[in-house]
Amino acid sequence: MAQADSPFPPSPFPPAGTSALPSPFPVAAPAQPPTPASPGKGLQPPPPPPPPSTQQSTTPVAAAGEEGGNYGPQPANLEGIVRLAHERNHSDVHLGIGEEPRYRARGEMARTGWPVTDAATFQSWLREMLTPAEIDAFQRDKEFDGSFAFPFARVRINVLDSFRGPAMVLRLIPQKIATLEDLHLPSVLKRISALPKGMILVTGPTGSGKSTTLAAMIDWINRNMTRHILTIEDPVEFVHESRQSLIRHREVGQHTKLFHNALRAALREDPDVILIGEIRDQETLATAIEASQTGHLVFGTLHTNSAVKTVERVLGMYPPQEQDAVRRAVSETLLGVVAQGLIKTTDGKRAAFHDILINTEACKDYIQRGELDEIEEIMKRSGFDGMVTTNQSLVKLVEDGRVEAEDAVAVSLKPNELAQALRGRT
Repeated sequence: MAQADSPFPPSPFPPAGTSALPSPFPVAAPAQPPTPASPGKGLQPPPPPPPPSTQQSTTPVAAAGEEGGNYGPQPANLEGIVRLAHERNHSDVHLGIGEEPRYRARGEMARTGWPVTDAATFQSWLREMLTPAEIDAFQRDKEFDGSFAFPFARVRINVLDSFRGPAMVLRLIPQKIATLEDLHLPSVLKRISALPKGMILVTGPTGSGKSTTLAAMIDWINRNMTRHILTIEDPVEFVHESRQSLIRHREVGQHTKLFHNALRAALREDPDVILIGEIRDQETLATAIEASQTGHLVFGTLHTNSAVKTVERVLGMYPPQEQDAVRRAVSETLLGVVAQGLIKTTDGKRAAFHDILINTEACKDYIQRGELDEIEEIMKRSGFDGMVTTNQSLVKLVEDGRVEAEDAVAVSLKPNELAQALRGRT
């Protein structure tokens, strides 16, 4: 659609090569205009913002005691905003033009009571993390994904354009990688991580902690086995240091142009373990299966919320005429599926619950025949193999007093079945 036909207001970003961002929304105390860029020097830093005491918010401030209402004055720069999130163990920072800054605190969106963000302030935040070329790429593509390391934490960056104007979401990635023991994860994850070849899928919705679980499994291999571990991510999240194993990270867009190219090249780079950030399409899945068939241990992620649905999603990437071949290949290469979710605990924190499928001989047979409904019945009675269903995991959390029964039922994929299992136990 031509620009003149667009039903949306124009982006507040200037064309590439200019530095100032005009604010599309009035604020009570406008920032001073930024210093113009000098030719050949890229974007120049903006002037210092006015003292916090002189900034007047056009958004009502949350009362003291409300979630997010006790953050104090707004920090002078983006690093200070992210540091506050890090100190309070918040998972995400949400910033956008025309919006009050917010945090995600234990799964809930928390208001800060800070001033609505104007365009000049937002641009100064971008320049703390992105190069001029990356800002130009965002202006051109209207989206940008990347990562950045502050002294105290890494962040995964997503910048987007929206009706009000540009916005960003920063996901905090701890510098210290939690171990399987720290996360109280099932011991079966060590057992499958020690296997020499095959495919392990760690799945769950966005924000379910699957990246943290995957990092803990890679960390266990790194500390306990002598392997060459190669990660291909978009962007790199957890950064591992080589210990017993040699580990190399590759980021799409920075260390390789295309995800699939890096994955194909990985087969010639002598890895023992390959971590694929996300299996997004049939081509990536086919290469992952090929790698696992040729003597590699392959880890990948998908955005599915149960183990059986993960197998369905994998098979569904192929057309009907190829189903027989792909069912056979998946049944032979799949080691296990670890589906994960997070639930609020009675002490105000969050705990993980799991749906774990270990691909035993019985499961392989059902996958080859396409009778996936039978697999969950096997999971219910195969705890000795390390399997567990979501409802069994939630029942355990309720019985341990860590989770309220009604909260468990609310997140269950089969709430009626869970309510029946909890009847008389609480």
